[in-house]
Amino acid sequence: MSLPCFCRTILQLLAALLMSSCCVQALHVEVSPRRPLFRLGERHQLVCLIHDCPTNPSVSWTLLGDRPLTATIRTNSTQSVVTFDPVMMEHEGALLCKVSCGKETKQSKSSIQVYSFPSAPVITGQDHLRLGAESTLTCQVSDLYPPEQLTLYWLRGDAVLQDNRRESGSSRLRSTYRFRPLRNDSGANITCRASLDLDLPAEDRTRETSVPVNLLYAPVVMVTDSVQVMAGSPLTLTCSAEGNPEPLVTWSFRTADGRSEPRGRGPQLVLTPVSVSHAGRYDCEARNTEGNQTAALQLRVHAPPTNTSLSVSPGEDVMEGQQVTFTCRSDGAPPTTLVLRREGAELHRTDPASSSLSFSLSSAMLEDSAHYQCEASNQYGAQRVTRPITVTVHPLQVQLSPDSVAERGSSLVLTCRASGCLRPPTLTWRRTSQDRDQGWTVLQRTQQQDGLSRLRLQDLDLQDRGGYSCEAECDSVLRTRTTEVHVYSFPSDPVLQNPGSVLLGQEAVLRCDVINIFPANQLRICWLSGNTTLTSESFRLLGSLQNVSSVLHHRMDQDQDQVLTCRAKLLMEDGDVWKTRTTSVPLQVHYAPRETSLSVSPGEDVMEGQQVTFTCRSDGAPPTTLVLRREGAELHRTDPASSSLSFSLSSAMLEDSAHYQCEASNQYGAQRVTRPITVTAPPRNTTVLILPSTEVQEGQNVTVCCRAICSPPSGVVLKKLANGTERYSPNGTFLLVNVTTRDSGLYQVNVTNRLGYQVKVFSISVRAERSTSLPPSLSIIVIPAVCVAAGLAAAALILDYLRRSRKKGFYQLPQSAPASA
Repeated sequence: MSLPCFCRTILQLLAALLMSSCCVQALHVEVSPRRPLFRLGERHQLVCLIHDCPTNPSVSWTLLGDRPLTATIRTNSTQSVVTFDPVMMEHEGALLCKVSCGKETKQSKSSIQVYSFPSAPVITGQDHLRLGAESTLTCQVSDLYPPEQLTLYWLRGDAVLQDNRRESGSSRLRSTYRFRPLRNDSGANITCRASLDLDLPAEDRTRETSVPVNLLYAPVVMVTDSVQVMAGSPLTLTCSAEGNPEPLVTWSFRTADGRSEPRGRGPQLVLTPVSVSHAGRYDCEARNTEGNQTAALQLRVHAPPTNTSLSVSPGEDVMEGQQVTFTCRSDGAPPTTLVLRREGAELHRTDPASSSLSFSLSSAMLEDSAHYQCEASNQYGAQRVTRPITVTVHPLQVQLSPDSVAERGSSLVLTCRASGCLRPPTLTWRRTSQDRDQGWTVLQRTQQQDGLSRLRLQDLDLQDRGGYSCEAECDSVLRTRTTEVHVYSFPSDPVLQNPGSVLLGQEAVLRCDVINIFPANQLRICWLSGNTTLTSESFRLLGSLQNVSSVLHHRMDQDQDQVLTCRAKLLMEDGDVWKTRTTSVPLQVHYAPRETSLSVSPGEDVMEGQQVTFTCRSDGAPPTTLVLRREGAELHRTDPASSSLSFSLSSAMLEDSAHYQCEASNQYGAQRVTRPITVTAPPRNTTVLILPSTEVQEGQNVTVCCRAICSPPSGVVLKKLANGTERYSPNGTFLLVNVTTRDSGLYQVNVTNRLGYQVKVFSISVRAERSTSLPPSLSIIVIPAVCVAAGLAAAALILDYLRRSRKKGFYQLPQSAPASA
């Protein structure tokens, strides 16, 4: 633009300004910005600009819907500024700025939109992705607003796998992606991208998170199928295993019997140096949380023959005629060929399939004495072992059963074995004759291949005891052995008769018989009480079978029944026990009654109407008969089978007060125990007799007779109720002398003992004195007569009560006394 044009434009603007200042302008209101987008939690402002208001304007800010506005407002003549610090959800919507200038009012509106996108998406589930298995990844966006403007994308590299747009009003801010991972997915990145569809800068509008695909899968193992190596060389076996998580590799060796022996851990197993024993199958196992896999490796070890051995059974020194077995073994790979030679001459050879060589000489001869050699060989070498064998002439040996002990009537087998003979020996049995001059008697002669002969003695008796010999003959050589046979007799248990019952303190006599004993001089008889030995006896009897007896005199000092035992022991010649037999018998101890007791429940002092139980016990053998008596009259009796007596009075009466006796008796005596019983009762059936009458003349004497049934005896208190005057009488009789009108009124008698009381109220009326009255001498006669009559009436009442109490049961005692008691 040229300078003249520019000047012309300036002049035109100045002219327009001058013209506008000369004209009257209307009020103008403008809010800036009109459509703001605020981030939640930040500080933002809105400005309401006021134009052409000559006066001081009035400004108000209003949210539509009459919602309260939580913001700071500053206003001057040209503008009003509202400050949101911080921006909140309730600030969203239309905000109206209303300006009043004089009589003119105008307003302007701004639409506020808020958003929140504080953090990038969070992906979960990436640690549980398994190869070939359906897996799920979850992407979650937190604290986002508005949710309906959000779109979530799943991407692998730049390729979109899935997108999810949130619907209006939806509160879900989470997306899941399901897929089956493949092996080529391992290591790739999967991205969750969250895009907010608002007019925002790119860095604020979109956030994303990427995670690597870490696939979990079971181990895959790879090893070499077979390995060959020479013995003595170093060897490292390698096992490669792949898996996620990293697998743990272990080595094991499979033994010949199928067992698995652990050998090491890690991808490599070092064997230094290798021996033939290392040959075999090795298993490499890889294991992780997803599974395990095992691969087998066969190790073949080549080696020249080693550990070659030659064993001779029964040994290098053998007797002529014995069988000799040679066994040759050797280790080698491949298996060795075994050759047995005698002084260089080959005796036997095996093929490589055999692991050992066995060769036997069925009957060694003197010329078999030589050097024997075992040679083991394969393509890698040879090894030899030599053993000398010496064959000697064997002596004839005889073995005979040792001295024997047998029971009369039983069977016995004597065994004789001859050894060291090249042919079956001849074995002859002989017995020493009872007549020493006749020598030995031949019993049996045998010739057995095994050199064994048995002599069977049936139904042994005393004449079978003595010496026996076995003679072996081989090639005119004789060998003899002798043995001794001892015959014992102890056929039955001791016989012990029961002496019956024994009175305490007396002596019991017992006899123990042992029948058909031999030898009797070796018999021992012991008497025992329980486990305590009382006496022991031995005998000096010689000859044939004997019957032996032992007598025991035993004083019974204890009252418990005892078990006495006769124990018979037959000893051998060396003092050891050959046989023991026992017989026991119980002893019953009898005694007269003792410790007799009589117990009373609840006690010797009982209340009338209570139940009283008598229990009687006594100790005696045989059991006692128990009898309960009251003042000599029998109440109850038991038979001897009962150990105690029990008798009850269901409701005690006053006449039950008496002496009770328990008697215990058996055929050895009797014992008695006595207990006194006192039945008590509180006062009842109280009667009051007023003599001469309840209405008397002034100046007369009045006798009050009070009677009641009770035990123990009661005391009586007479009380005038008007003034509380009290009098006491132990026998219930009161004499009021020369009564006056003041003695008129109500009276109370209180009959009391330690168990209770009873109260009676009566009245006495005293009239003014008249001229007619009984002479004193007549009163002296009448008053005692009346008292006697009152006593008789009270006695009649007592008897009547006792008759009724038998029908009606016991009397209930009062629980408390009135204030006047």
